Amino acid sequence: MSDQELDPTLAAFLAETQESSGPTLSNVSNKLTETGPFSAASFNANREESAEKQKQASKVDLSVTKFNPIEKFFEDKPMPYFDDPAYYKTCLTGEGQPAQRVHQVLSKYLTCTDPKDRTVYRQQMVMAYWELVHNMAPKMADLNLPKVKRMMMRFGVVLPSLFTPEQKELFSKVILDNTTGEPVYYMDEWFKEIASGRLTLSATDEVRVKKSANDGGSAEQQHLMQLKSKNDGKLQSSESFVNAKESERQMMENELLNRIHALCEHSTMIGLEPHRMPYTDMQKKLFAEIQERLRALQKNDKELAGYLKELEEAKAVSGSLEAKIANGPVNVEVNKGDIDTEFNTVRQMAKMTVGRQGNQFPVFTREFYHSTPQGTGFRENVLSVMSWIEEMDPGAFCRIHKNTAHRIVPYVLLVPTYGDFGFCWEPFDRYNRITSRGRIVIPMYPRDLKISVLMAVADLRWQVAKEKASYYWMEEGLTGQYYQYIENQKLKGDLKSYFISDYVLWLTKEVNGVQRMDKELRAIFWRFVPFNQQKKDELKKRSVVYQELYQRDINRSMSDGY
Repeated sequence: MSDQELDPTLAAFLAETQESSGPTLSNVSNKLTETGPFSAASFNANREESAEKQKQASKVDLSVTKFNPIEKFFEDKPMPYFDDPAYYKTCLTGEGQPAQRVHQVLSKYLTCTDPKDRTVYRQQMVMAYWELVHNMAPKMADLNLPKVKRMMMRFGVVLPSLFTPEQKELFSKVILDNTTGEPVYYMDEWFKEIASGRLTLSATDEVRVKKSANDGGSAEQQHLMQLKSKNDGKLQSSESFVNAKESERQMMENELLNRIHALCEHSTMIGLEPHRMPYTDMQKKLFAEIQERLRALQKNDKELAGYLKELEEAKAVSGSLEAKIANGPVNVEVNKGDIDTEFNTVRQMAKMTVGRQGNQFPVFTREFYHSTPQGTGFRENVLSVMSWIEEMDPGAFCRIHKNTAHRIVPYVLLVPTYGDFGFCWEPFDRYNRITSRGRIVIPMYPRDLKISVLMAVADLRWQVAKEKASYYWMEEGLTGQYYQYIENQKLKGDLKSYFISDYVLWLTKEVNGVQRMDKELRAIFWRFVPFNQQKKDELKKRSVVYQELYQRDINRSMSDGY
């Protein structure tokens, strides 16, 4: 890119660089952040509604059974954020030395013509940019932060002139607020949630506690937070079981009432009016059915009483813990050290989405962006893919507890990288294995968004199945069957990587009846990663291979060992 192609703002900075020992950003007026369409007032116009959606997204609701359809993928009219002539200045203003470094390296990178030097500046830009993100991360909780800084953190857009006109229009139409109520976060939102305490630190114990000046009881307070997290899982689980048993009781009572009504109906005896006929043969059969329903109700009542007791105890414990935490000697809050810890984790996540041989360049530029509008990792696009995966694989986000499946959608972090690898960072919170959300990471600018999301879901599915099987993961369930299959094939390498590859194959080829798996492997996936019933019914008509698997399902359902 030549000087003539540069954003006028950057060109002005370059001129300033030549006149002085280095570019300075401190002279940029703070008034840039106070007025105009990009001001904090504009950004915070609907912040209360947005905050409520964020709270909704962080809470697990076990009564929800599927994703809501995405009715709107983009705004009707483009927003003017990327047309702001002061965009670049505003992004870097107030960020100190990291901003100076980004400006220097970016200027050299964009004006350099020597390929070797350009490669050097490109590598330097990776370090400089992430230093800037590190500096900005704690500020994401500030509601008065200029919107363009969030755009830089969210999309990696430092300089709007690096867009093509079509790309600028596309990104200007992205829906910025989370209107879905689902736990899918852009990077700026992720740091904001960490700072608010609604999200705990990734792959760490809990949100750190800040000691009171007069007391050293932070360890006790942290222990109380951990106990509360565990108890929250029991509380949600117990409430789910109570709801299920109450629904089951209502259904059985309705069936019982229908049979009693049928039993109490007697036709008039012809010629012996007003006397009525005795029980018919059909009515006599109802005696046994009514007794069976009564026994089932008795069993249901015993189980319901047990779950109600568990729920009552969990609520009592929850109230006690909340009181102790509220009256405790320390205040739990996220400090800058916690944000630093989470930044290091997110940085590692970003590297992993790209891989060792991938393009680590962190700034958005038309040079590297080759995704389609529907294939870019915007929130609505990712949710659409996740919804399709769940439709095909109903157990994708399910976790079994006491033989009951709980649908728990994981937290999703969208990182603005040119990577192709989605993955699972945590299958669940270590302090609440029952109802806590896992964490998956999705690159925003991959070659194939569906494949990236499939990889992440496969990783999540594998880790959850492995944790469920515990010490017997090489013998039981999905992981046991798959491990034995790989052993029989004498394959070497990472077991989980093989599974992820096969899961992608399962939901891109086999789901359409394209047979790419061998017979034994297909049978494992058919049983432990089953398609929905409609898809099974469709596939059995297409090939004798699927018809045999379908018949196995019927045989297993008729046996006690299913």
